[in-house]
This record gives sequence, structure tokens and C-alpha cells, in this order.
Amino acid sequence: MFEGFQTAQIDVGEASAFVRFGGHGPPVVLVHGYPRTSATWHRVAPLLVGAGYTVVCPDLRGYGRSRGPCFTADHAGYSKRAVAADVVAVMRHLGHDRFALVGHDRGGAVALRLALDHPETVTRAVFADALPVTEHLSRITAEFATGWWHWFFFAQPDIPERVINADPDSWYHGNREVMGEENYDEWRRATRNPEVVRAMLEDYRAGLTVDRRHEEADRAAGAQISCPVLILWSLQDDLEDLYGDPRAIWRRWAGDVRGHGIDAGHHVAEQAPKALASAITDFLEPSSGRPAQ
Repeated sequence: MFEGFQTAQIDVGEASAFVRFGGHGPPVVLVHGYPRTSATWHRVAPLLVGAGYTVVCPDLRGYGRSRGPCFTADHAGYSKRAVAADVVAVMRHLGHDRFALVGHDRGGAVALRLALDHPETVTRAVFADALPVTEHLSRITAEFATGWWHWFFFAQPDIPERVINADPDSWYHGNREVMGEENYDEWRRATRNPEVVRAMLEDYRAGLTVDRRHEEADRAAGAQISCPVLILWSLQDDLEDLYGDPRAIWRRWAGDVRGHGIDAGHHVAEQAPKALASAITDFLEPSSGRPAQ
């Protein structure tokens, strides 16, 4: 995986971020979702490098080989605000003050917070299979509660850790052939680590508490993403079935919104890497055909 890429463990204050990076040209950071690591991008990242970009793939705080602070009752150490600050610190450490941003799943929530908290850093933002947490919570139906029950299970104290760590392989259901052998092996090592499992649960616990409050404050203040936004969703997943056109929801959060579906399941970077990379590069490159600075 990631031939020609470098890796680093970067101190970002109260956390330590594992990151892969490679290529030359305008920087784009790829932010993975649950329960993956940065390895989920192993088929997409080389395509973006080949298109003329510097590509940076961090493990989210507590996921994979990144490490976060001690767990606290308010979950603030794993808030999207904290994780977004990690990404900014990583990019500055690598010499990038401005960059394009791609967030998938939980990484989309991080990307939203980063674009709102640090608008001066983000040139363009891509959200894949992602909505703001509050948009999900304001649309709870029986279908959502049935399909996304894990959100509320993960919010419970202690019980999810005991259930998942008893048999993580059965819980997470990875597929070596679909994921790719090295990606699968890295993911399996991570999900068998109880500290990583706890950190991933803290991500969800923060989502329903501190992250929700931050988004509610954004809506009350009329905050919006200032850069152009691309919305992508997996046609074999349930986002469109639950809510209709995701772009209509995102227009509450950004003025310049475009996007389309991709024929893939939820883990689109593994299942449709060429289509995803093409969508990203088409969005990032201006009409001249050269990568955006």
C-alpha cells in the first residue's frame, strides 16, 4: 500500500497523529470514517498523486495508530473540534497552511468542523456519505433508528466496550478481498485493540453531546462553510433513501454546493476508488484543467 508515501507520528499537543503523505502539488487531506484507518484510502491516494496532488491521510484521533488524551465524562477530548484541530496541526507541520479537504462518514463531521472553525485553511471541501450530526438527529424516524441504532448503543457507558471486545472480528465484519489484504490487516489490528475501540466509541459519544451542541450553536449563529462544497453519496447505501437529495440538506450549511451519487456501498474509497478519485479531481481542478492552488 501507498508506494512512494512517507509516514510520520506527529505530536499535535494532547494527541499524537499517525499520518501518511506523498506526492507533489496542491495539498489535499483525506479524512477517513468509522471503523477504518487512513489505509482505507490506499486505492484513492495514488490516483490523486498521479493527478498532481500532495495527498495527506491521517488516522483520526484514537483510531488506528493515532493516540488521544485520557477519556473524560464530557467526551471533549474526542470532539470533532479537537480532531479538526489535529488535522490543521498535522498540515501545518507538513508545511501546508491551506488545503483541500475530503471527509468520509465520521471524517465528514470532522471536515465540517474544520471548515467552520478554520475557514482560512480550507480551499474546497468534499463530504462523502456524510451529513451534520444535527441534521440526522432532527430527522429521526423508525427507519433511521433501525438502520443507525449503533449511534445510540455506542452512547451507552461501558456496555459497548464489553460487547465489542468480546469478539471484535464478528462485530466489525471486515472483508479481506474487498478491502485489500494490507488494508484489512491494518484495520483488524486496530479493531482488536481495546484502546482504539474505546476511542471510536468516544467519537460517537462526543457526536451526541459536545458535537451536537457545537452544531446547534453554529445554526443559531447562521454560520456557513465559505468555500465550494462537493457532496457525494453511495447509491448502494441508505443516505438518499432516508433523506432524499443530500445536497438540499447541505445547502443549509454552505452557499456553493454541488454533487452526485456514486454506484458503490458505504466504503466507497475501497469499492469505487476510480469513480471517487475522478469526482474529487474534477471538483478540485478549475476550468484550466490544472489543480487548484
